[in-house]
Amino acid sequence: MRKVTTIALDIQGRICTGCNNCVVACPVNALELTVVNPVTRKKTYNVLNGKAVVIDEDVCNGCGICLMVCPQRAITLTTE
Repeated sequence: MRKVTTIALDIQGRICTGCNNCVVACPVNALELTVVNPVTRKKTYNVLNGKAVVIDEDVCNGCGICLMVCPQRAITLTTE
């Protein structure tokens, strides 16, 4: 029976500065820097206040490159 590995990537919003390093470095394009308009709930790509890195967990392969390029150490990666 094959063991399934679960990857959990967590970005601390209070620490993240929105520098975009992780988004650019991700080899599988699993990260996106965006904000959500609180009124319309639509994403906007003009990063102002309330920026957030969004993770596509179906795409993330757990390589950890994003951790290495984050100057704030705002990203943690765990596998099970």
